[in-house]
Amino acid sequence: MPVVLGVYFAITPEQEQSLLAADDNDEVADILEDLEESWSDATLRVDTDRAWDAIHRCLAEGTLDPDSGEYPLSHAVLGGRHLHDEYYVVHLAASQVRDVSEALQAVDPAWFRRRFDAIDDPDYDGARDAADFDYTWTNFVDVREFYARAAAAGRPVIFTAA
Repeated sequence: MPVVLGVYFAITPEQEQSLLAADDNDEVADILEDLEESWSDATLRVDTDRAWDAIHRCLAEGTLDPDSGEYPLSHAVLGGRHLHDEYYVVHLAASQVRDVSEALQAVDPAWFRRRFDAIDDPDYDGARDAADFDYTWTNFVDVREFYARAAAAGRPVIFTAA
């Protein structure tokens, strides 16, 4: 699968309810399109470009398997409830957002670098060099700050990659 762009949204309870009540992929896609077009609060959204791939691998067990790794770190990218069958639309409840936020605060650059250096999956498209690590770490810090803001606001989170 080619690496695609990832975006996080700290959604309202009403938006969460609509997404969770959606009947099929088309309805989820329509709700997300409306959400993206009307989003106005830049502090409750973060774009990760392609870095979400390596971030998940570092926080889980080196693969893109949504079930790999240990909660709550494994839920920072792909480990939540999947709402779409064709691309990533991953939901975390507000309580999970608090857990993930707290766990992300403990991640330091040395730990993250060890996990990054251990990525040994031929499906990973990154260069695995110093520039790739810096890119991944910078995006990870943005994700960590986003989760802190989302947790403080008591918001559920949707991660999308398409």
